[in-house]
Amino acid sequence: MFGRNRPHLAPEERARRARHVFRARPRRPLRVRQAVQFGTFAVILYVGWRFVQWVHGLEAGVVDGARSPGVEGFLPIASLISLRHWFETGVFHMAHPAGLVILCLVLLTALLLKKAFCSWLCPVGTASEYLARLSHKVFRRRLKLPNWLDWPLQSLKYLVLLFFANAIFVLMSREQVAQFLDLPYNKVSDIKMLYFFTDPSPTTLWVLGSLAVLSFVVPYFWCRYLCPYGALLGPLSWLSPLKIVRSPSACTNCRQCASVCPSFLAVDLTKTVNSVECTGCLECVAACPENEALQLAPVTPWGTRLGRRGLRPAVFAVLVVVLFYGGIQTARLTGRWRSEVDQRELVERVRRGLEGPEYDHVGRPASRPAP
Repeated sequence: MFGRNRPHLAPEERARRARHVFRARPRRPLRVRQAVQFGTFAVILYVGWRFVQWVHGLEAGVVDGARSPGVEGFLPIASLISLRHWFETGVFHMAHPAGLVILCLVLLTALLLKKAFCSWLCPVGTASEYLARLSHKVFRRRLKLPNWLDWPLQSLKYLVLLFFANAIFVLMSREQVAQFLDLPYNKVSDIKMLYFFTDPSPTTLWVLGSLAVLSFVVPYFWCRYLCPYGALLGPLSWLSPLKIVRSPSACTNCRQCASVCPSFLAVDLTKTVNSVECTGCLECVAACPENEALQLAPVTPWGTRLGRRGLRPAVFAVLVVVLFYGGIQTARLTGRWRSEVDQRELVERVRRGLEGPEYDHVGRPASRPAP
C-alpha cells in the first residue's frame, strides 16, 4: 500500500543488509532539524507553563488572565470534530479555534512537505527519537521486530484512526457535532487534560510507563504502531510532490542512507521513496557521502523528477517553520486563535469542580445548563 519500498531480496543479501543496517554506529542527527525540534520543544514547554499559570488563576478566581491557546494542539479529537463542523456549516467554532488551526496546519504540512510534522515538530516524535538513540547506544544496534510481526503491528495505528473516524464522521450526526462543541465538556477539555496529567491515575501511569519502555526497547514503538495522527498523515504525505530521490548512477551502494533511516526503509534499493512511513527527516540525505546521489526533490504524480537540484535540508527547514509558525501567526492576526469562551464561566466551573456528570466523557449531554 502506498509504495512500501520493500523490494524482494535474496536471503544472503537480506542478511548482509541486516548486519550493516542494524549494527551501524549511531549518527548525530541533522543539526538543522535538531534545532527546529529543540526550538519547538522549548515553545511547547513555555506554552504549557503559561497554561498552568492561567489555570491556577482560574482556581484563584482571576478572570483577566491570558489563556494559552497553543495547548489546544493536544486536543486532536475535539479539533477533528470542529473540522467536520467547519466543513459542513462553514462556521469556524471558537471554543478551541487554535486546536483546529494546528490540525489544519499539520494536515497541510503533510500534503506539501511529507510527514515533516512527525520528524521536525512533534514533541512525542522528538521524545521517541531520543529514546531510540539511547536504545542504540545501550544495545549497540538498532532493534527491529521481524517482518512477520512488524507489518501486522503497523496496521494497528490505522485501526485506531478508523475507530475515531467512524465515531466522528459516521456515528455522530450533524446535530450531535454542533451539540458537542457547545457542551461544558468541550469548553473545559484543555483544563481537564491538564488535570489528567498532573493528577494521573495508576492506570495512566502504567500505560505511559509501558509506552516509554516499549519505545526504548523497540524504537519508535508509539509512532510506528499506534499513533493515529501518523496514520492520518501518511496517505497525505504520499500525495506530497516532494520525494527522496536516488540517482543509481551516482550511488556507490554504501548503504549509509538505509543505516540511518528511522523507518527502516530500503532507501539504497529504490529510485524514489514513496512509502507512507517516510517522515521527511532527511537523515538519509545528510548521511549520503555523494552530493548528487540522494536528494529531496519535487516529483510529478507519474514519477518524473522536476529540476536537477534538490532541496537542501536548511531550505526544507525554512519551509517547515514558515508554513507551520507562519500559519499560526496568520490565525492570530485574523482572530482565529483565541477562544471566545467567557472566562467568568470557566472560573465558576473550575470553582464548582469538573467532576460532575456533565464532564464525564465525550458525547454525554450536560445534566443542567451553566449558571
